[in-house]
Amino acid sequence: MSPEKMVTMANQIATFFESQPGDRPALVAAHINDFWEPRMRRQLFDHVAAGGKGLKPLVIDAMDQINEPVD
Repeated sequence: MSPEKMVTMANQIATFFESQPGDRPALVAAHINDFWEPRMRRQLFDHVAAGGKGLKPLVIDAMDQINEPVD
C-alpha cells in the first residue's frame, strides 16, 4: 500500500479514538494489532523510523504498544 494510504488509515483510527474515553494510545494500538496484517504494521514501523511524516501524535503515542512484526 502507498505510504499516503497507510498514513490516512492510521490517522482515521486515531481520529475515531480521540473521542473515546480511556487510554487512547492503547485503544489505537489494540485496533491496529487486531486488524492490521504484519506487512501493514511493518510499513507503519518503517514509516515512524523514517520520521513519521503526516501521522497524528496519537498514532506515534500508540507505537510502543503496537506489536512489531518479526522479520
